[in-house]
Amino acid sequence: MGNKPFRRKKNSHPYKNLPLDIAIGVAGILLLGFIYSLSQNTMHTGVPIKVSFPEIDEPKMLAKELYRTDPIKNIKVEILNGCGIKGIAGKTSEFLRSKYRIDVVRSDNADRYDYSKTIIIGRNEDLNKILSVSEAFGLSINNSDHIQHVPDETLGVDVTIILGKDINSFQTISQYISKTK
Repeated sequence: MGNKPFRRKKNSHPYKNLPLDIAIGVAGILLLGFIYSLSQNTMHTGVPIKVSFPEIDEPKMLAKELYRTDPIKNIKVEILNGCGIKGIAGKTSEFLRSKYRIDVVRSDNADRYDYSKTIIIGRNEDLNKILSVSEAFGLSINNSDHIQHVPDETLGVDVTIILGKDINSFQTISQYISKTK
């Protein structure tokens, strides 16, 4: 058996694989660009951010410790806006919570906006609760123009406050509201 010399087939056309060669070249260039971009992103250090913490002169108290020193009074109050001043029920709620530690469970609009006087209504037999709320308004519990006793246990509150058009005549509340505007 004779050894035949290896012969190459002649390409019938020299540019037959040109589209494939171009596609491989373009893919190679894209791959090199991707690798370069990735290496730049992984080496990027970003913008330096300086973090500073405020100096605290006195240690913060835990909620439990704060409650022991100044407990929230066990008085459930609802505040109703009966004067039409926008946000007045919310501001009065903040006032009673922060200054007198009274638990305001609801603040909403009253059935109407034409109450001329603020009314504090006791909703149960515990007069100490209405006394605490009336003191926050600077009123005597004997003031029948502003203090009423209409028990209604179904409301789930101890005291209802309906804010009237005279709300700005209560000096402590008026000062608090003007400071928080």
